Amino acid sequence: MTILKIVTAVLGLAFLLFGYFIYFRGKYDLINDFKAEYAAGRKDERYARRVGLSEFVLGLVLLLCSLLMILLG
Repeated sequence: MTILKIVTAVLGLAFLLFGYFIYFRGKYDLINDFKAEYAAGRKDERYARRVGLSEFVLGLVLLLCSLLMILLG
């Protein structure tokens, strides 16, 4: 159970940081092959912001779940 708590916390932190850098800082190069897709016209900034926001929210949820697991047992 301890390993599950650690893995959940680490994954939550990773998703939260990647989502933060993509959504709030505009570092779209963290998305695999985004520059080539953007140059070809297949992806746009709206797509990158959606990816960043979804990663940010997922990271927040995972961190909260790990915190609850740590506090409750």
